[in-house]
Amino acid sequence: MTLAIAGGGEGEMKVGVLGSGDVGRALAAGFLKHGHEPMLGTRTPAKNDVQEWARNHAGARTGTFDEAARFGDIVVLAVLGRIAGNVIELAGADNLAGKTLIDATNPLADEPPVNGVLRYTTGPNESVGEQIQAQIPRTHVVKAFNSVGNALMVDPQFPQGTPTMFLCGNDEQAKERVAAIIREFGWEPYDCGSIVSARALEPLCMLWCLPGFLRNEWRHAFKLLTSEG
Repeated sequence: MTLAIAGGGEGEMKVGVLGSGDVGRALAAGFLKHGHEPMLGTRTPAKNDVQEWARNHAGARTGTFDEAARFGDIVVLAVLGRIAGNVIELAGADNLAGKTLIDATNPLADEPPVNGVLRYTTGPNESVGEQIQAQIPRTHVVKAFNSVGNALMVDPQFPQGTPTMFLCGNDEQAKERVAAIIREFGWEPYDCGSIVSARALEPLCMLWCLPGFLRNEWRHAFKLLTSEG
């Protein structure tokens, strides 16, 4: 499949993935699987586990946050929400200017869940997505891939049908680009409006994790059902 990229053409994408944890690796592997060229960005690319991942994923690259941000036609932010601002600084605002950035973060606090409910660092009238957009105003931030576990982010299989991936952002073309990726990865995209809607999308992570913490059930996803044809 070919997708529109930041340069205005069509073809395989170069994707800079900021973050070498489980989410970053899952999404980078997904882009590689679907014919794109990912670079996994991390603080220390020479780490043994990062290099081992690269050896097991022929065609993928590794680099620093700065290198991954410069490399990508599109960039994915896949780190803990509480360090997202610092990672953006290391990636460099100029390297991200004019590009689409998929924000897969959630504002998880460094505290255990309460009766299965995650603690967040943000209040109900703010979001990490908005904070990131304010930090890099020349970048088109699109919140997506934050409402499901990393094991299901790429090509999920459910007998009930295709699950829904919610997204939001201020730039329509950027959202169309991300929606195409969402479809390629086996989801049905649902546009929730501007980046302010990240206030509603980020708490979905709390709800998604609740069955896992309560009953060790981690194989599920959201699906939006409507009565309209």
